[in-house]
Amino acid sequence: MADGFNILWVQSGGCGGCTMSLLCAEAPDLAATLSSAGIRMLWHPTLSEETGAEALAVFDRILTGAVRLDALCVEGAMLRGPNNTGRFHILAGTGVPTIEWVRRLAACAEHVVAVGTCAAYGGVTAAGVNPTDACGLQYDGRHEGGALGAAFRSRSGLPVINVAGCPTHPNWITETLMLLAAGLLRAEDLDTYRRPRFYADHLVHHGCPRNEFYEYKASAVKLSDLGCMMEHLGCVGTQAHADCNTRLWNGEGSCTRGGYACINCTAPEFEEPGHAFLETPKLAGIPIGLPTDMPKAWFVALSSLAKAATPERLRRNAVSDHVVTPPAVRDPRGR
Repeated sequence: MADGFNILWVQSGGCGGCTMSLLCAEAPDLAATLSSAGIRMLWHPTLSEETGAEALAVFDRILTGAVRLDALCVEGAMLRGPNNTGRFHILAGTGVPTIEWVRRLAACAEHVVAVGTCAAYGGVTAAGVNPTDACGLQYDGRHEGGALGAAFRSRSGLPVINVAGCPTHPNWITETLMLLAAGLLRAEDLDTYRRPRFYADHLVHHGCPRNEFYEYKASAVKLSDLGCMMEHLGCVGTQAHADCNTRLWNGEGSCTRGGYACINCTAPEFEEPGHAFLETPKLAGIPIGLPTDMPKAWFVALSSLAKAATPERLRRNAVSDHVVTPPAVRDPRGR
């Protein structure tokens, strides 16, 4: 096979949503993006023509060293059950658990990329009583370990790269692969949970169109209201590590722009916050989950001042599904 940056994509316990998201890559589209970076998809279970024996032949050529594997991309959680046999998920036609195939292929890969929060930490697949004993590639929830073990390092010396999100933004995937192909992603470019820092060093709060409401603590009280959703509707965008509101989805959207609270889907164990997603837990009327790096005393003081200073325009618009009171128009020369 031709030179380039070769990737193999394996899907395990998940919904396939990250692949669906990836197909929405635009300006340029997915094929053009990968081609321009010299990235070649050796095989993808949804996008490739090869199936059955043809697909297994690709696996065999990688395992024998006939084909170089630059990046193994895994989508979906690893299913360890029942009783740590992995036999809840057998790779069709092989009799071998998918988790075992992933371990074999990971040992040959220059890099290993967990695509989505399920592959990274277990995600929704691991929620509840977790009957399949689902976990991430190198994390089991917030704890290191997972299917490959805490000590795993790929041939590059890097741990598993966790492109977390439920689903991931298509550009988080393509940019990660492009950085790897260019040799520009190092250990220091990953955050505490080994997410690429180019998106994880941001907060969903950054660029949120509801920030003016947040500043004055003018809060929404029901879905469809325009106000800030932190106080009553469970939004944790001030704590969630992602650039969703500055790197928009499909060029124009995000959860908060669509009227839905951020549920911190790039974080391990986001799927089980201990309360309904659209509920803000409080203690003495104060949200338990405060903005990142915000001391509680400061938050209480600033909130009290902000609420007292809330313009009537924001107070009214916050609990409406459309702008009731527009900003005043003033002659800038009359300041």
